[in-house]
Amino acid sequence: MTMPMVQVVRHEDADDLAVRAANRLLTTLVALQADGHTPQVCLAGGRIAMATYAEFSKLVPSSDLDTSRLELWWSDERFLPTEDPERNAGPALALLASAFPIDPAHTHPMPSADGTVDAAASAATYAKELGDTVFDLCLLGMGPDGHVASIFPNHPSSETTNQPVIGVSDAPKPPPERISLTIARINTSAQVWLLVPGADKAGSVARAIGGDTELPAGRVTGRDRTLWLLDEESAAELPYFECSL
Repeated sequence: MTMPMVQVVRHEDADDLAVRAANRLLTTLVALQADGHTPQVCLAGGRIAMATYAEFSKLVPSSDLDTSRLELWWSDERFLPTEDPERNAGPALALLASAFPIDPAHTHPMPSADGTVDAAASAATYAKELGDTVFDLCLLGMGPDGHVASIFPNHPSSETTNQPVIGVSDAPKPPPERISLTIARINTSAQVWLLVPGADKAGSVARAIGGDTELPAGRVTGRDRTLWLLDEESAAELPYFECSL
C-alpha cells in the first residue's frame, strides 16, 4: 500500500505564502479540470485563507480555469446569521465573486443561524447535502493551539465520531456555536493543504508534523497528499534539510 505524501513548503512570510498558495491552487485546479473533471474543493476561513483567495482572484481572469466547473464546500462555519461578517462563507464568496461568476448551484455554504434550528441540526442538514462527495482538495488553517476547522484539542469536538459533520458548542474561541467537518471526513480528501503562517503557531506545527495526535492538526491527512504551506516563522521549530548537488 502506497503511503500518502507529506510535504512541507516554507515561504518567506505570510504575504509570500498567500501569493504562492494562490498560484499553486490555480495550477492544481486547472490540472484537475484537464480531463473534464469538476473539482470538489473544500474552503477554509481565516486571514491566510482570505489573503490566498484575494491573490487567487487576481489570477483567474487571465487563466485557463473554467470557473463554471468548480464545486465549492466549507470545512467549518461560525453559526451566525447569514449577513454576519464574521462568517467564513460570505466574505469569501464576495471576494471570489468580484473576479468571476459564482454559480449558486455549485456553491455549498454551511447553514446560518437565521432560523430556529440549532448548530447540531444544521450540521445534520449539511451532512445530507454533502452526501458521498469526496474532496479533490481540502484547504485548512491551523490555530496556535493546533485546532483545524472547528475541531479543538481537549474538547468534545475532538472526540472520535463516524459523523461527517458536527455541531460544536462551547468552542474555546468565539463564537461558541459552530459547524465543522470531522477529522474523519476531512481525511477522505485526496489532498489536504494546511496554510499556516506565524510565530505563535511554530510549536504546534512541529508537534503536528511530528505526528502528535493530541492535536487535531496532527491527525489530518490527505489520501494522496498532505501539504504544509508555512512561512519562516511558523516553520521555525522544524529541522532544515540541505542537499548538495
